[in-house]
Amino acid sequence: MTVFTQAQSFIADVKVDYSQVQGSNPQIYQTLERSLKDFINNTKWTSNRLKPHERIEANFNIVVMQRTGNEFKATLLVQSRRPVFKSTYYTPMLNLNDPNFTFEYTENEQLVFNDRKFSNKNLTDVITFYVYMILGYDADSFVKNGGTEYYKTAQKIAQMSQGSKFSGWSELDGLQSRATLVNNFLKADANNLRNAIYMYHRNGLDTMADSDQRAKNNIGNALIQLDFYAQGNFQQFYPIDLFMTGKKDEISKIFNAGPTSTVNLSQIKEILNTLSPKNSDAWNNLKK
Repeated sequence: MTVFTQAQSFIADVKVDYSQVQGSNPQIYQTLERSLKDFINNTKWTSNRLKPHERIEANFNIVVMQRTGNEFKATLLVQSRRPVFKSTYYTPMLNLNDPNFTFEYTENEQLVFNDRKFSNKNLTDVITFYVYMILGYDADSFVKNGGTEYYKTAQKIAQMSQGSKFSGWSELDGLQSRATLVNNFLKADANNLRNAIYMYHRNGLDTMADSDQRAKNNIGNALIQLDFYAQGNFQQFYPIDLFMTGKKDEISKIFNAGPTSTVNLSQIKEILNTLSPKNSDAWNNLKK
């Protein structure tokens, strides 16, 4: 059973949008919002004590589209960010949308996650899965492959949820299902990406206060690591898409300001255009 305690290293905000549900009593949604916020922020998810510059912030935005009794059909937007060392800047991390979020909830019920079995309600299971995905992604940005233990916990949650009546868990549910997502991060194919995430953040952003140019070069070299995916058949590799979605605006700002880098910007543009052609406007405008 997950232990409840104060966990100031993880700060989450929860919003429940019920505007699409006609004639619904708002109280149950407001209670759900408060309960989920307490559940996420007051659960001890990890035994590691994060330092102030490692503190994670996250948003869970639930859009309820339909309610039938105690069953809710919704989508879930999950976003996280973490501070950059020696600065007031927060860098975006995970940014994903889960369209298959159906769950059962009774107003004022205690939200508990059991790490040994599926709840049969799908609420805390899905939320906890994404908490561990956030922790894993974040840990990878501080230590090489530092997120493995968190990804394995998320994988275990996905495995416990197999065969339930709720969709979104099985690899058969598509390339962006929860099982596919976490399994891909744990495959050898993800090693280059996870190493790039470490280089980008720890050797790049976290050193920006000491040397803009060196940090920019390290970020550029991290992006060149992604050539492994550009040379292979990884256009539908969801972890790559998540990285591009989360970092598109930041990469554009980094290579359009500050000192001129010495990395091969033409190569970086080619890699990024191959992996994320929908963002070609941003990539083609990289200047220095």
